Amino acid sequence: MPNMSLKKNEMPAQAPDIRNKNFLEVTLGYTEEQALDEAGRCLNCKNRPCVGGCPVQIDIPAFIKETAQGNFEAAYEIITQASSLPAVCGRVCPQESQCEQKCIRGIKGEPVAIGRLERFVADYHNTNSTAKAVKPASNGHKAAVIGSGPSGLACAGDLAKKGYSVTVFEALHLAGGVLVYGIPEFRLPKAIVQKEINTLKDLGVEIDTNVIIGKTLSIEDLKEEYGFEAVFIGSGAGLPRFMNIPGENLKGVYSANEFLTRINLMKAYNTDSTTPIQHGKKVTVVGGGNVAMDAARCAKRLGADVTIIYRRTEKELPARLEEVEHAKEEGIRFLFLTNPLEIKGDENGWVTGLRCQKMTLSQPDESGRAKPVPLAGSEFDTETDCVIMSIGTSPNPLIKSSTKGLETQKWGGITADETTGLTSLEGVYAGGDAVTGAATVILAMGAGKAAASAMDRYIIKKGN
Repeated sequence: MPNMSLKKNEMPAQAPDIRNKNFLEVTLGYTEEQALDEAGRCLNCKNRPCVGGCPVQIDIPAFIKETAQGNFEAAYEIITQASSLPAVCGRVCPQESQCEQKCIRGIKGEPVAIGRLERFVADYHNTNSTAKAVKPASNGHKAAVIGSGPSGLACAGDLAKKGYSVTVFEALHLAGGVLVYGIPEFRLPKAIVQKEINTLKDLGVEIDTNVIIGKTLSIEDLKEEYGFEAVFIGSGAGLPRFMNIPGENLKGVYSANEFLTRINLMKAYNTDSTTPIQHGKKVTVVGGGNVAMDAARCAKRLGADVTIIYRRTEKELPARLEEVEHAKEEGIRFLFLTNPLEIKGDENGWVTGLRCQKMTLSQPDESGRAKPVPLAGSEFDTETDCVIMSIGTSPNPLIKSSTKGLETQKWGGITADETTGLTSLEGVYAGGDAVTGAATVILAMGAGKAAASAMDRYIIKKGN
């Protein structure tokens, strides 16, 4: 009989007043007993609505059934048929708006904790299995992937499983993209990311770091000189946006991208870091997405008094509910219906305060969300010595500007077919944030997988 409890098993976690002072993982993962109990809540529905909510189409009922029976390695094999990064997705995917949102158990209670079970299964495998992924036999074809973030790794993994010789070109010195430079250690340990990448290497994927496509090499070079028959662009959206308000050039103003990269990739929070970062005492983060939560929670761990400013209400926050709750528990304040007008500084060019204005909501704008409009006469000043801008990103224009004939959208994203990822250039595909702008890890992975299938069909057809 299924476990008919209306509630999920709670996720064990560090206490808020302890975790907000360290960079260790906040959530601790299910025990085997909790995983078995939670898996027992699945009804194993015949129409499998949860699968339809998964961008990479994991056979969720099948892996949960194996989990409920204690067959954790069998569950892992099912997950990895569809996902190249199960331990990552189990931690950072917004299951509440995807697979779990479709779960039948959610109608009269809480849905099955699909994400927590995926994490448990992946962690169990990584802890207990010494077996390496087996490299498939070569099919004699070559494909290139630009960028080692979620979309690039998913594309590379699927192509490698089909027997392709795949090389991933990464601009930074470490593979992983946003998984290593953007998402903090306390939310996604980098050892987990490296483990997943090592599995792809076992499949035969080669990763070439410190290569900037558009500068070191061009897409034309990859195809004409290196013989790659198809190319996937998964270079992400790492170009930060700013508000263009007075004072944004003051010392102590960061983009969230720079702040998180220096902390996550360069370990600037360590006292002996060779690239230390200014430890603001009173930090203000502007924005309401997951990146804003990450930046705020990192600043808190550096000892700051942190406030998040967001121009809409809490109801409109785009960040995951879990991340907002964790931020609140850790002592981060929120100032809603507020928008910055000016960053103020002293005679030495350091940030000293922020001039803000209160907002109210009117009719929905083009995004479908209620439009914030200023309240006349509501300006006020607040003290701060560090401002972190987290209002979105756009794709780096380097590939676009260096690749003749590559069409892009007005805002800078690469134009690509929604189903296949095909761009305006023959044999060149794109997906993830480079096409859509900043989105989720799992959506980027879905785009990478779709492009891998299309690239395979293209190469085979061309070969015939």
